[in-house]
Amino acid sequence: MNLLDLSTHAQAGRIAALDLISLEGGIYVLEALLDGRRHSLRDAGGRVWHLRSVEHARDLLKELPELPFFLVQQSAYDEMCGLAEGRREPLRVPIGMRSLW
Repeated sequence: MNLLDLSTHAQAGRIAALDLISLEGGIYVLEALLDGRRHSLRDAGGRVWHLRSVEHARDLLKELPELPFFLVQQSAYDEMCGLAEGRREPLRVPIGMRSLW
């Protein structure tokens, strides 16, 4: 999904939520939940768009209506200590689409 598609679906009220996923190396990717499926935000070349920060994502999304927006991070325990027994869900924290300052 490109930014224009995301905007169109958001304006029509079809985006259930946005997840900003934190990856190793200070990279973030944005996924939109549409019709029960996740769609990565892609650039003009069709590649997954790598964002630099939460603020970079907010700047990119400033024209969209307010949507449920989450910062998603994998468990640091898994990275530092090895896999825990059982399934461990990523940390999913609600954040605002707009900066507070």
